[in-house]
Amino acid sequence: MHLGMFSSTSLTHCFWITLCICSLLPIAQNIFRGCVQDEEGNVAERCKKFMSPPITPMEVLEKRKEEISSRMEMLIMQTQAEFCRALEEVDGGKFKVDRWSRPGPSGLGGAAEVLRDSGGVHHSVTVSLYLCVAGKLPFIAMGVSSVIHPKNPHIPTVHFNYRYFEIEEEDGSKQWWFGGGTDLTPVYIDKEDGALFHNVLREACDKHHPKYYPDFKKWCDRYFYIRHRGETRGIGGIFFDDLDSPSQEEVFKFVKSCAKTVVPCYLPIVHKHLKDSFTQEEKDWQQVRRGRYVEFNLVYDRGVKFGLATPGSRIESILMSLPLTARSVCVCILPLST
Repeated sequence: MHLGMFSSTSLTHCFWITLCICSLLPIAQNIFRGCVQDEEGNVAERCKKFMSPPITPMEVLEKRKEEISSRMEMLIMQTQAEFCRALEEVDGGKFKVDRWSRPGPSGLGGAAEVLRDSGGVHHSVTVSLYLCVAGKLPFIAMGVSSVIHPKNPHIPTVHFNYRYFEIEEEDGSKQWWFGGGTDLTPVYIDKEDGALFHNVLREACDKHHPKYYPDFKKWCDRYFYIRHRGETRGIGGIFFDDLDSPSQEEVFKFVKSCAKTVVPCYLPIVHKHLKDSFTQEEKDWQQVRRGRYVEFNLVYDRGVKFGLATPGSRIESILMSLPLTARSVCVCILPLST
């Protein structure tokens, strides 16, 4: 099975408030309400709704369900399931589950789910006894990430990633931080889409701190900038890293709010443009824009560079963000009206 709206060789296998937001915002709010679920309750029952079992055994998660690492693992599994199923509902297709592991004396491991040749939602949970670059101290690293490259050039590419890192010091104390963000890369700018996308993110941020949205929006604009081109990759979103205050509980709640936006900030845009027609000229321009996406990810993206430098890493999962096809042209002249 595949997702009809995404099926194409141009897909990867494997995130301004204006009056025009009014027509899409009610749809986003309804989707958001449907995604909000109580994180409490029996772990085994909650896991039945996931795309695949979590990496950590369910009995361990149940025993440690009050710990942030367990709650974060459940959150990333839930985020993955909600986003995949929201896309499946568009045309009835099903995601293919691809689980993988990386066994070894260090205890490194992981899992992934992708829909090859269409789009994908990838998550990884890594637990190790040692972290060589930090003095061989035990650590936990986990995250959920996704990049969707639609067939239709009027449906934008979306990327999101939310992650957690925890390391135990020799005295038993723990250092931790959260990171992540969601950004949008349209081929053709639609102001209404941009307003919806940013407003959903702003509302999630404002629940926790009035400076989160403006600060993390600026961080996103700086990060997703193709310096050698002098161009932004898309229309931004939010981005943050090494977030470790005011408290672990407060930051987790913020990350949870952000993760809950991945469906309502994107699916209304998908539904709006699902049946838009497009020309070969528009497909060609989409390929040029995807060429820029490839340039950024291979030259600047921290996650890609870190993953490729990590021994034993799964290359396919690291490069899941790349589209299957892209194009680079020596001279690109567009009509002034575009």
